[in-house]
Amino acid sequence: MNSVSKAAVHLLLNYVSNNPMEKIPIMFELAEKLDRGNLHAGQISTMRQILLDENSVWRTFVEAVVREVDTKLLKKVVECFFVNSNLEGEERARAVEKKYNCNVPWAILMDPTSACNLSCIGCWAAQYGNRHNLSYETLDSICRQGKELGIYFYIFSGGEPLVRKKDIIRLCEAHQDCYFFAFTNGTLVDDEFCQDLLRVGNFALAFSIEGDEAATDQRRGKGTYRKVIEAMERMKAHKLLFGYSTCYHRYNTKSVGSDEFVDDMIARGCRFSWNFTYMPVGKDARIDYIATPEQRAYMYRRVREIRETKPIFAMDFWNDGEYTDGCIAGGRRYLHINAAGDVEPCAFIHYSNVNIHDVTLLEALRSPLFMSYRRYQPFNHNMLRPCPLLDNPEMLAAMVKESGAKSTDMEAPEDVDALCAKTAPAAAAWADTADRLWAENPKSRKKQAATVSVKS
Repeated sequence: MNSVSKAAVHLLLNYVSNNPMEKIPIMFELAEKLDRGNLHAGQISTMRQILLDENSVWRTFVEAVVREVDTKLLKKVVECFFVNSNLEGEERARAVEKKYNCNVPWAILMDPTSACNLSCIGCWAAQYGNRHNLSYETLDSICRQGKELGIYFYIFSGGEPLVRKKDIIRLCEAHQDCYFFAFTNGTLVDDEFCQDLLRVGNFALAFSIEGDEAATDQRRGKGTYRKVIEAMERMKAHKLLFGYSTCYHRYNTKSVGSDEFVDDMIARGCRFSWNFTYMPVGKDARIDYIATPEQRAYMYRRVREIRETKPIFAMDFWNDGEYTDGCIAGGRRYLHINAAGDVEPCAFIHYSNVNIHDVTLLEALRSPLFMSYRRYQPFNHNMLRPCPLLDNPEMLAAMVKESGAKSTDMEAPEDVDALCAKTAPAAAAWADTADRLWAENPKSRKKQAATVSVKS
């Protein structure tokens, strides 16, 4: 996007920030003009139709966001997330992909530190302590390299990323054309930090929570739930953008999927939710926490009900495979860089060939393990069985061996066959349920019809 186009975007954003709901048609006209490669034409058309419907839950959602979130922050979301990341960045990324025959992600997940002030059950980071940190210079370099490839969206995990909140704020200041996001336990969010978030404008949070107070404190420690709620109250008072992240497992699925929990999170100001299923990764990982097929199917249906009926943008990292055409890792839509600098295909796949301290980001994307991901994706014709570890463990084992990737676990390096043995029973159990759900899915039926049409 040239300087004239960017100036025009800023002028239009200033214009629509006054009574934005009345100016929805203008915003979509802008989006269509900026989508030069027509990469998002379908999504733009669908959203235009939804938001012009005064009875749509999505219009209610947008109205709530406009009413409760600071105008400066909303302008940064549009500028950095939608324009830079999804429009300008996407076009550049696809060109790089074509030139180098490798995946270029939409987002980079990186761990500023391995340190965490909690010790949650089933979390590998709980074992690591303050062993590793990515320097500010390394974080800055990743962002600079990423923008050259068309990547404008950066996510922080850990460890607890807000242990490094001063460096993260500094990064947000240095890269005002990017959007930043962090998964956090919420215990380090104070008024000073809220003021910093308001000032930089391009940083949102997702608070990790396990459902109600009993479920959260059982896994995260007594008193943690109350601290998270206090952080949400503080964020809402400062008119900041935030949501929640939850890991559903055998012992909390009904809680996190309940109307009571979701409605409470919305009332507290959450405008989006990330739903993850438990993964038995790391030393002494609790196998018994893996969700049953019935629980995973429940969340599949429940997240869709929430999206259709409640003013919150709900996402399911696994069960939304139907919208992403399977696994998004390996640089297809995102990658992970841990606190030691190892470039991994996914936050849950602790194997790598390269370290960001030794190679460029582009070289990492062309490394053997990432190229194996590119060759084999999708890992299953059923988009509700997307994951190479949880759903198709034989695929992960094959790719690690083929690429010669090494375990990056900081506590106890894990043989890939041993890791996959943990998930193989769950994968087999989920297969039948997932296949039934996929057979009922409109997208599946559409693909089957297209296949029959081609053959005939």
